[in-house]
Amino acid sequence: MNIIIKPLISEKMTRITEAAAAPVLNRIQRKKGKPEPVAHNRYGFIVDKRANKIEIKKAVEDFYNVKVIDVNTMNYAGKRKSRYTKAGFLTGRTNAFKKAIVTLAPDNTIDFYASI
Repeated sequence: MNIIIKPLISEKMTRITEAAAAPVLNRIQRKKGKPEPVAHNRYGFIVDKRANKIEIKKAVEDFYNVKVIDVNTMNYAGKRKSRYTKAGFLTGRTNAFKKAIVTLAPDNTIDFYASI
């Protein structure tokens, strides 16, 4: 069973992954004593719906040679969609999938764009 289907590359996941995306506090915010934003070392993957957290952790560690600290998973069921067209009323479903957010050790990174 192939656990990892593909890495999740979207604007939201890129913002979560990149340390440079964390906003820099301005002078007024520092005066108010707000804490500095923390960049989390998290990466997203679309995984097999039947895979559990232990299998996902082992697959990511083996494939990318990194140390995984935590795995969060979310199931997305296929939603019903309908629309009216010239041919009539069409109904269907979107694809169901499972998303895994993997937190790595602080000294590890994954570069999805290295082979491009």
